Amino acid sequence: MKIMNILRQLAFFVFIALILTLSVPTLSTPLEKARKFTRSVEFDYVSWTLDALRVKFGQIGINPRQVLTPLQQHAVVIRYIELTKQLEEVQARIQQIYSDPEVNNPAESARNELEKQEDLQGVLTNLTPIAESLLQAQVNEVIVEMEITRIGDVLPPVLFHTSPLPKALIVSPRDKIQQDVNVSLLADLTLEQIAQLETEVEKAMGSSALVVDVGGIGVYPTMVMRSSNLTWITDVIAHEWTHNYLTIHPLGLSYDKTPELRTMNETTASIAGSEISYEILRQFYPELLAVLPAGEKTDTLYGAGMSFDFRAEMHKTRVHVDELLSQGKTIEAEHYMEERRAVFVSRGYLIRRLNQAYFAFYGAYADQPGGAAGQDPVGPAVRELRAQSGSLADFLRKISQMNTFAELEAAIAEN
Repeated sequence: MKIMNILRQLAFFVFIALILTLSVPTLSTPLEKARKFTRSVEFDYVSWTLDALRVKFGQIGINPRQVLTPLQQHAVVIRYIELTKQLEEVQARIQQIYSDPEVNNPAESARNELEKQEDLQGVLTNLTPIAESLLQAQVNEVIVEMEITRIGDVLPPVLFHTSPLPKALIVSPRDKIQQDVNVSLLADLTLEQIAQLETEVEKAMGSSALVVDVGGIGVYPTMVMRSSNLTWITDVIAHEWTHNYLTIHPLGLSYDKTPELRTMNETTASIAGSEISYEILRQFYPELLAVLPAGEKTDTLYGAGMSFDFRAEMHKTRVHVDELLSQGKTIEAEHYMEERRAVFVSRGYLIRRLNQAYFAFYGAYADQPGGAAGQDPVGPAVRELRAQSGSLADFLRKISQMNTFAELEAAIAEN
C-alpha cells in the first residue's frame, strides 16, 4: 500500500510538472525573433524538472517531522539558514580576492576560503533535503489551516527545490510598456554576455530588452534560489506555490493571454505569498517577526529633511514615462529614464538599466501601492478584491476563476 501511494504521488508530480513546464514559455512572433539570439543560452526546463523530480522522489521517504520534535525541527531549519549565510560570506570573500588586480595568484590567496566553501557546501548538501522537507510540510500545514484547499489536502502539494535560478530576457516595444517576450536563460551568463545579448535583440527587433534575475519560478517542483533570509524564502515558496495553484484554475491558464492577466496573476501570487509567509513565521519562527523589516531604503534626495522613497520615486518615473510614450516621445522617454537611473544609483539602488522592459517586468508585481506599476489599474483592483474578501482563501477562490480583467472589475463593483 505504501508503494502504491508513492507511485500515485510520483504520477501526480509528473503530470503537474509537465503541465507547468510546457507552459514556459508561450510561443509568439516576438518570441521567435528573440530566440534567434537566445537558443544557445536558454535554460533547459525539461532536464531540470526531471532531475528535480528525481530528487523529490528520493525525499518521499524523508519525514523529519515524525522523528524530530518541534524544537528540533526549528533548530534544523535555523541551522540551514546560518550555514547558508556562512557560505554567502565565504563566497563574497572569494569573489573579492579574484576581483583584486593586485592579487597575483588568487587561487593560492583564496585557498583557505575555497576549502571552507567546499566544507560548507558538503554540509549543506546533506542538510538541504531535510530543511526542504520541513519547510514544505510547514507551508502545506498553513495552507490547510487557512482553508485555501477545501478537501483537506493541498493540491498541488507544495514541492520546491533549491537551485541556481535562470535569468530572464524581457523584451518590450519601445513605444509602449508591454512584455512581449520572457525567455529563460542560463544562470551563469556573464555580464558581458548579457550586455551583448541585450544589444543584439534591441538592434534586430527595434525593441527594449533587459536580462533580469528572478528569485523563484513556478514550474513543478518550484525553483527557489538559495538564501540566508528565511522570511524571503517562505514568501517565495508560497508565492510560487500560488502560481501552481492558479495553473489548475482559469486565471493561471490565462496567464499569457493579456498584460492585465499577467499582472492579476503576479499580484495575486505576491499577496498570497506575503500572507502565507507571515503565518508560517508566526507559527514556526516567531522570533523573526520581532525583527523589524528593513523596508525601503531612505536617504537624502534633494536636501536636508527630504527622504528618498524608492517606491514613490519609481512610481513617479513610470507615470512620466507613460505620459511621454503616449505623446509619441520615445526618445525623450528613454533619455528621462537614463537620467532617473542615475538618481537611483546615486542613492544606492544599483539599477543596471532602466528602460521599457524594466517596467514591463517589474510593473506586474503590484501587491503594494506605487512602484514600477505606475497608474496601471490592475494592481489596485486586485488589492481591492482582497480587501473585500473575508479571507485569503475566499480571495483566491474568487480570483482564480477569472480569465479577464473585466470579470475582476465586475466582482469589485458587486460589493
